[in-house]
Amino acid sequence: MAEKTHYSSIDKSGEAQFADRGSKFIGYAFPVETTDDFKRELDKIKKLHPKASHFCFAYRMGIDNNLFRAADDGEPSGSAGKPILGQIDSRELTNMGIVVVRYFGGSLLGVPGLINAYKNTASLVLQTIPVVQKQVEKNYLLQFDYTLINEVMQILKQCACSIQKQEIQLFCLFTVGIPVSRLEEVLYRFKDLHQVEVKPLG
Repeated sequence: MAEKTHYSSIDKSGEAQFADRGSKFIGYAFPVETTDDFKRELDKIKKLHPKASHFCFAYRMGIDNNLFRAADDGEPSGSAGKPILGQIDSRELTNMGIVVVRYFGGSLLGVPGLINAYKNTASLVLQTIPVVQKQVEKNYLLQFDYTLINEVMQILKQCACSIQKQEIQLFCLFTVGIPVSRLEEVLYRFKDLHQVEVKPLG
């Protein structure tokens, strides 16, 4: 199987509402890279809605889409988290999460009603945010003499590499993300510069 060079995600947050028989559902979608990022967002949402009855959610992360979770938060099993995750997966998105906040309105919706409400809320919130194609990157550590900074920066810019960390002194230390699709080209160009030391990270 060919290595993935791009993946679909979102790069901004969205919010949408859905109501059924008095119950109000508020959906939040946001980009995340780690489970810690997700927990921080969930905590923020819980603080915004101290009187809500449920905080159901789903997330999917990782370039191979292999890190995911769906939580019903007290709703009947499979009636909330799974329908939310289903909406993320139907759009083949990763590195994102959705939280649906429910205010109970007095009428029981039954499992089919809940599935419908959580699915619709997740679908509505995803319609508020454009899907973006992101490049799969591999992280490298670059070490080089300050005199080479212009040449290094030129390669990084031309090949759409991301700079995650930089220490610029007489001797420079950069942590960069190199798009998988241009990895060979970038490494070859750095090799050509001779004095640039390139080490893969992780």
